[in-house]
Amino acid sequence: MQFSFSDDQEQFRSVIQRFLTDKSPTTEVRRLMETPEGYDPAVWKQLSEELALPGIHIPEAYGGAGFGPVELGIVMEEFGRSLLCAPFFSTSVLAAHAILNAADEAQKADLLPDLASGQRTAALAVTEPNGRWDALGIELTATAAEHGEFLLKGTKSFVVDGNTADLLIVAARSPTSTGDDGVSLFAIPGGATGIDRRLLESMDATRKISLIEFDNARAQLLGKLGAGAPALSRTMDQAAIALANEMIGGAQALMDSAVDYAKLRMQFGRTIGSFQAIKHKCADMLLEVELAKSAVYYAAQAAADNDPELPALASLAKASAADAYINTAATCIQLHGGIGFTWDHDTHLWFKRAKSSEVFLGDPSYHRELYMQRIAA
Repeated sequence: MQFSFSDDQEQFRSVIQRFLTDKSPTTEVRRLMETPEGYDPAVWKQLSEELALPGIHIPEAYGGAGFGPVELGIVMEEFGRSLLCAPFFSTSVLAAHAILNAADEAQKADLLPDLASGQRTAALAVTEPNGRWDALGIELTATAAEHGEFLLKGTKSFVVDGNTADLLIVAARSPTSTGDDGVSLFAIPGGATGIDRRLLESMDATRKISLIEFDNARAQLLGKLGAGAPALSRTMDQAAIALANEMIGGAQALMDSAVDYAKLRMQFGRTIGSFQAIKHKCADMLLEVELAKSAVYYAAQAAADNDPELPALASLAKASAADAYINTAATCIQLHGGIGFTWDHDTHLWFKRAKSSEVFLGDPSYHRELYMQRIAA
């Protein structure tokens, strides 16, 4: 199989690259890392109004551009390459997919247009302090109240952009349910009564994560009660593919940086790139990144085609991209020598993103095991 992007897709990529070159240099990334919000609202507005990226994959019927997972993957890859600090992954990937997969038509028409236009940001709250990413790990409860509302009680952790999101999509279960049964998705305003949001300290300050406590907070059910597990599983697979695209963008940026440095750095009267050992490391990086790209691009196309093997391919893409990213980051630091380990050099920014992305949505070992289970099913 030979995969290539169309001319229109490559032009789309070029537009994004030009925007990010101007709006997301590493100096700006470092500035935003130090803020609790973690992004610049003015840049988010430009990204939304001028490029219409938050709604790139949302159907036109709900105010989006109507493109698919491949175009979303291009956006994520370029964001990963530049380390853009913005609530795109939380809003457009996690929350928007959850709504598309779980909500009824009226709810989609109500919630998605504001997300597609960038007027509201959103976050998906799934994982709890137990660290699990599947429906079996959900312990937060939802109890029926008057007027068709539900009371949420419990704690969610590792919620991307949860401290600033205007809308929260929360996975919860009925108090008496076990396993996948009884799991539902709920929508609730980020500033609603009964919600306590706290920003967590993390190694990767370019992606803000939060702890959110719910104390009988009133929420709206999305879709049918107790039918949220399949929608959540599909959302996690779609998010894993999008995150994998982001990771290969970061890996490519690190590999380019390492190769450029090897061509410039002089040692013993010659560039270090002329040494056989350095050539081997560069070749290993190239091989691993290109293999990961193959898995990731194939998974994105499978998502666009609604391939029945999508769950297995999503896990394969996530595991491959995570390994390639963290290994490329470590090699890049090594090739840069002493300066690569300093705060002033930018390589550590991508290394920290590589490490956080490695474990987010499940680490490579988890996804390899999941892949084996799914491929055998």
